[in-house]
Amino acid sequence: MVPVTASPVRIEASVDPRLSRWLWLVKWLLAIPHYIVLFFLWIGFVLVTVIAFFAILFTARYPRPLFDFSVGVLRWNWRVSYYAHTALGTDRYPPFTLADVPDYPARFDVAYPARLSRGLVLVKWWLLAIPQYIVVAMFAGGWGWGGDDGDGWRGGGLMPFLSLVAVVILLFTARYPMHLFDFLLGLARWVARVTAYAALMTDEYPPFRLDMGGQEATPGPRPDSPPTAPPASPMTKG
Repeated sequence: MVPVTASPVRIEASVDPRLSRWLWLVKWLLAIPHYIVLFFLWIGFVLVTVIAFFAILFTARYPRPLFDFSVGVLRWNWRVSYYAHTALGTDRYPPFTLADVPDYPARFDVAYPARLSRGLVLVKWWLLAIPQYIVVAMFAGGWGWGGDDGDGWRGGGLMPFLSLVAVVILLFTARYPMHLFDFLLGLARWVARVTAYAALMTDEYPPFRLDMGGQEATPGPRPDSPPTAPPASPMTKG
């Protein structure tokens, strides 16, 4: 097996021990105040990304205050998404904050890069990320091919469909299907890595890999890393 290497983008979540069978029917409505705030936050996110583009191009650095704001927007978005429409694994209302909330069931973070490539910033967000955009669009929806005659795939994505399946099962069984949860978190993790890469927050290309489960996998040693020598035993006196 190829060891898993640590990703600078970390997205985690856990399912509430006792989820309401019916609350998911109105969570999208309860989350409307968050959607309003996120509308303006995403405008700020786009403006910050444009400023960061030029900052990276000339200094090879993403200004830390701007970086923290961008991470905060993605963190806020993930909490609302997890609560209202992606997985719907918690009944706890999302907090109104950009900061990390350690005890909230959905968490997001991106490691701050000391330096970023000036050359990559010119091409990674549009050219290099094109294959990832195609995959992510099929996961999240909103992309397809074919015309009005219905040929091809178009419309919703895999994540909305599987989230609906999960909560319908919850409605009738009072149990959240954990195999679907693990798969949904793998899809969400893939989308988050592509988002951070396209938003210039990391130079590490998102792996074409589905890392399933609510918690990030513990990275193993890189394949080219030398084996660790066992500790030397103490010398005994003759």
